[in-house]
Amino acid sequence: MALSRKVALVTGGAMGIGHAMVEELLTNGAKVALLDLNAATGTSLVEKLMEKFGKDKALFVECDVQSEQQLKAAFQKTIETFGELDIVCNNAGILNETEWEKMVSINLTAMIRVAYLALEHMSKLHKGHGGVIINTASMAGLGPLPSCPVYTATKYGVVGFTRAMAMASLGADDGVRFNALCPGFVDTNLFTNIPERLGPFVHMKDMMMKLVDKLGIMDVTKVAKGLMDLLLDEKKTGEVLIVTPNETKYAEFQVHI
Repeated sequence: MALSRKVALVTGGAMGIGHAMVEELLTNGAKVALLDLNAATGTSLVEKLMEKFGKDKALFVECDVQSEQQLKAAFQKTIETFGELDIVCNNAGILNETEWEKMVSINLTAMIRVAYLALEHMSKLHKGHGGVIINTASMAGLGPLPSCPVYTATKYGVVGFTRAMAMASLGADDGVRFNALCPGFVDTNLFTNIPERLGPFVHMKDMMMKLVDKLGIMDVTKVAKGLMDLLLDEKKTGEVLIVTPNETKYAEFQVHI
């Protein structure tokens, strides 16, 4: 998939991994709508992006991904502005075991809602022209992170949903590919003051930090490069890409039918 003139929508696009994704997409010639709840940061970022890439290349839409109404309006605004939709980076997420219901709402429920809304616009079954949906999971979605059990559950859900939807879309021949990114530890606000985010599992913080020391922490740009690998190869669907500071590899899984 050549990205020149393609249109992408990125949730959680104002900071961290989402910001890096937006920059990488624009660098490769795409037009990008970035959705985020942080209006000040999103507005400031898009002004800088328009100076760098052109005024017709980037759009910011303030959006709470927990709101179906706001998401629908954001999708509509993207298509009204750019004319179509080819790529959705389902990236919004939080880590806070003290607010586990909110974490499920954002990391899993909203992720599913965004994917279904994307299909309404992109699926050939709905008069779309196909496209690709990339869901941001985590290495915690492939192996449990004991210090963050609910976060782990949500990311297992992202991986499972991605794999199942990829098979369902192939069966329906709807032209939409599904892939997932599973980063290790990334230098973002997600891990700021991590002990405070562990809630009743704060006693596991030392074990978690040992794991961080073992695996290392990487820059967001490495995750964005992984995104490109999943986007550009049109044969890739149902793939789960593990990205760590030292390697990038695809996870294996067994299909059950």
